[in-house]
Amino acid sequence: MKTDVQIAQEAIMEPISVVAERIGLNEEDLIHYGKYKAKVNLDVLYGKEDQPDGKLILVTAINPTPAGEGKTTVNIGLSMALNKLGKKTITALREPSLGPSFGVKGGAAGGGHAQVVPMEDINMHFTGDFHAITTAHNLISALLDNHLQQGNELKIDTRRIIWKRVLDMNDRALRNIVVGLGGKPNGVPREDGFDITVASEIMAILCLSKNLMDLKERVGNILVAYSTDNKPIFARDLKAEGAVALVMKDAVNPNLVQTLENTPAFIHGGPFANIAHGCNSMLATKLGLKTADYVVTEAGFGADLGAEKFFDIKARFGDLKPSAAVIVATVRALKHNGGVAKADLGTENLAALEKGYANLQQHIENINKFGVPAVVAVNRFPTDTEAELNYVIEKTKELGSVAVLCEVWAKGGDGGLDLAKAVIETIETKESNFKPLYDVNLPIKEKLNIIATEIYRADGVEYSKAVDKKIKEIEDQGLGNMPICMAKTQYSFSDDPTLLAAPRGFKISIKDIKVSAGAGFIVALTGDIMTMPGLPKVPAANNIDIKEDGEIVGLF
Repeated sequence: MKTDVQIAQEAIMEPISVVAERIGLNEEDLIHYGKYKAKVNLDVLYGKEDQPDGKLILVTAINPTPAGEGKTTVNIGLSMALNKLGKKTITALREPSLGPSFGVKGGAAGGGHAQVVPMEDINMHFTGDFHAITTAHNLISALLDNHLQQGNELKIDTRRIIWKRVLDMNDRALRNIVVGLGGKPNGVPREDGFDITVASEIMAILCLSKNLMDLKERVGNILVAYSTDNKPIFARDLKAEGAVALVMKDAVNPNLVQTLENTPAFIHGGPFANIAHGCNSMLATKLGLKTADYVVTEAGFGADLGAEKFFDIKARFGDLKPSAAVIVATVRALKHNGGVAKADLGTENLAALEKGYANLQQHIENINKFGVPAVVAVNRFPTDTEAELNYVIEKTKELGSVAVLCEVWAKGGDGGLDLAKAVIETIETKESNFKPLYDVNLPIKEKLNIIATEIYRADGVEYSKAVDKKIKEIEDQGLGNMPICMAKTQYSFSDDPTLLAAPRGFKISIKDIKVSAGAGFIVALTGDIMTMPGLPKVPAANNIDIKEDGEIVGLF
């Protein structure tokens, strides 16, 4: 069986200018990064503001399991299938991070015969957007430490600096560090640390900005520290926003590539779905809506994290109106949710499937709470039995939705034709009445309670005294009227990763809360959320190599 990278290397790619022509873009609209990659000048978007939008399809999933779901693969395959049916379609995805690519998770370019290409470039550096974000973020850190060194006019409390540094790599040794050692010429000693680049607020800002000037204003609003008299210190107080915007001037332009079947693909931005909103850039999505009939986009992890944030943060900020949502599930993953060990997932087990289906059912119900019709894509595996597949299809029908088998990994766009037809029929026959779940002007605790009880089905929310104090402080500073971005395990509806399917009788415990004022949301941290991952015992990097003739091996 061929690996993903072998399939990608055999792809017959079209010059990116030809791909661009298919969605009405010309050479003047492109900034070329070689023959098969380009950035799109934002002037294109500004010239199409009065043009009607295409239809927006969100691809989300059940809670991820070791059995795998294939959300990105389905996204790409669905876009190719829609094109085969004569619908001008674009896929809009996040960019992969180097950390997971060298670690354990792998890349984010799809798989099998449903990939975006050039896959090696997309997973390795791409057009340098993440490096720009890393530099822009650390520029603020350098300005902050220099301010301390040069007299600390703002009276920054070195114990209350909340702006860490970032690196696009899994490196646990950098989670907690001390900087400024070596004597007076080398800075003010203090505790610091690193997050991974995808956790940077600059990343979230890039993905929510309307243009470069909006990005600059948002950067100025970043809360970086507190003063010794408890006043918030923003990046604009360090006069950082202008230089950061300059660093980001090219990164703000969406990237255009193609799928294995030459469907146009915008791949831009990639915020962590745990501690940020987990969606590709607003600019790429809006550009797609102005240049295609259908835009197939995705949100990170399960719908309890990704779709909720897509609806309550991204769609709210961008005035987006999703027409339908596709929930990706597999029989194997549902059986895992029903208590089956990974080694036994290939054996038929209808009892476990019925128990685990509760996870999918809750996701369907949740999507409908936003007023968006849902279609279930059952990503088919060879070990799935007809009885198991029929159970999922019939059970979904009972809930008023439709479940369709999907085989895009093995067959490309042809394997997604039934799914594409079901999505088109859903859009044409079921009206989407999208609305966010809550009013941003509600008190912070009310917003948290709505998410916890309505989406997770928790009995309520618990707060420590320290979090209570922080919430009061945020609201007293006039920063409380923003959406909530829940930082929670992706493996469960609860904040306990071991509680599978659709748990009940639990409460969500808020361990910390912080303001991402530049991005425009409040992050509520539950459980143990790692913002700087570590490498596994055997990292993927150990098997990645490039040969003398340029052939890349071991990259998924």
